[in-house]
Amino acid sequence: MIDVRDLSVAFGDVSVLEDVSLAVEEGTFVGLVGPNGAGKTTLLRAISGALEPDTGLVSIDGTDIHTLSSRESSQLVSVVPQDTTLSFSFAVRDVVEMGRTPYRSRFSPPTVEDRERVEHALERTGVDRFADRSIEEVSGGERQRVILARTIAQDTPVVLLDEPTASLDVNHQVETLELVSELVADGKTVIAAIHDLDLAARYCDELVIVADGSVLERGAPESVLTSARLERAFDATAAVTTNPVTGSPVVTALPGEPRGDADTDDDENANTATGERTNGPARVHVVGGGSTAAGVLARLEAAGIDASVGPVAETDVAAETARQLGVDRLTVEPFSSLEGATITALDRERRRSDVTVVADLRIGAGTRPVLESLADEDAEPLVVVESTPFDERNAVDEGARDRYERLRTRATTGDPETVVGRVLEAWNARSNADPDGRDRHDPIESDDD
Repeated sequence: MIDVRDLSVAFGDVSVLEDVSLAVEEGTFVGLVGPNGAGKTTLLRAISGALEPDTGLVSIDGTDIHTLSSRESSQLVSVVPQDTTLSFSFAVRDVVEMGRTPYRSRFSPPTVEDRERVEHALERTGVDRFADRSIEEVSGGERQRVILARTIAQDTPVVLLDEPTASLDVNHQVETLELVSELVADGKTVIAAIHDLDLAARYCDELVIVADGSVLERGAPESVLTSARLERAFDATAAVTTNPVTGSPVVTALPGEPRGDADTDDDENANTATGERTNGPARVHVVGGGSTAAGVLARLEAAGIDASVGPVAETDVAAETARQLGVDRLTVEPFSSLEGATITALDRERRRSDVTVVADLRIGAGTRPVLESLADEDAEPLVVVESTPFDERNAVDEGARDRYERLRTRATTGDPETVVGRVLEAWNARSNADPDGRDRHDPIESDDD
């Protein structure tokens, strides 16, 4: 249906798109995602025919869109722009009727078919109840539906949308994308630039990551949205999990510098930006939960270090992150007692690991057995990672609090952004002190794709 080949666009000396190629099948919903300034809007404008590329070809249903007149291209492609401001105070019905302009001469009145399509569009989008109201008198969400109604009345096989959910509240965001999904179900081919990754993953059949003027990756949302690709595209650290209700990927941005830039001075052995082979601990066990533990797991995974986590509640974000990353996890029921078999399993995981990371462990009577398990000063190197102030982590049990303080004094301490460097620091300190110990400097295979 849509074929973009070797498309390049530059504004003056600034290259915006470079050799972009993209094929979109009929009846699919494709989302363009990527950072601001990546070239998404420029790509949409080139596909619509509004912007002539410097080089390359855009064809729709076998026709070069840039060889057509404005009327002809408007019968193939309709556009919902990000800015829906209109210069005059038209009635809502008149705005929707503008969608029929490509099908009649300039001064001819609307035909019976035109009127039928306009009424259908008004009803389908739910704006018929204020069809005679001025466009200036409707809310932002209602205006977006009016523009969608105009697109439905235009009845083109291809629909392009530029940030259709921008500036809308949650309810109107869902309503808008539900309506777009209905159009796709009717056979329309839709490409939309969407800044909300969760919504894009939920509604789009395919995602295309656009970064630095080129296509970085494309495919099903669950295959495209990975921590490594999001770091490359957005220069940010993120954990990707699954929405338990919709089953679609959910992206959680994590605080701090991206993994590729964090702690480069003392993290020389770990190429965290690329996930290439590195020397260091072969396995790290993470004790703790919440977004801090999830961030630690994401950074270890990016550094090519095998990890495990637990004990952690099976509903915790760290447990879900571990599942998405394919990391071993020791899960327990929420609010269950951490005793017996759970502590035995924890001890087993620690024996398998070269370093243990304690990530924002909540302090209380329930965690006393965990602290006792970690108390052995001759055990594996320990790293304590904290992002939540100590007094906010349920420090109500003085005995547990004292044990945690003793644990902290023998550990290497840091924050989520520098955890890989702290792990290597603790590992190297132990290895240098015990040169005759087992070889823990074997190359590590990366899972990064």
